[in-house]
Amino acid sequence: MRREFSAGGIVFKGSKVLLRRPKANPEYRGNLGWGFPKGWVDEGEKLEEAAVREVREEGGVEAKIIKKLPTIKVFFKDKGETVMKFITYFVMEWEKDVPEGYDFETEEVKWVTKDEALTMLAFKNEKELLAGC
Repeated sequence: MRREFSAGGIVFKGSKVLLRRPKANPEYRGNLGWGFPKGWVDEGEKLEEAAVREVREEGGVEAKIIKKLPTIKVFFKDKGETVMKFITYFVMEWEKDVPEGYDFETEEVKWVTKDEALTMLAFKNEKELLAGC
């Protein structure tokens, strides 16, 4: 069984939360619905560093970490191999938009209320994390 590690952020700007929708990509094996910015933890990178970087790249914003949330563990198949993926999110506070905006992997970002986000998020485990924030 392969293990993978991702980190990301639930970014707040006042009473709004940042959501992103990824671009369609044949290599992408995930759901293309709304979610929080997150991505791979690079070798030698700390979870916090990866989360801040992914929020900048996929969300187009600089944000500071407020607190760590419980890690989510998911299982899926990739080319017949079982993968156990650990996803660690951090509650973050928006600091500024980055001039270059979000990267090529993101189709769209939106600032929405927590209630709106709870109806838009594609994954139950992300909804549960946000509900607890």
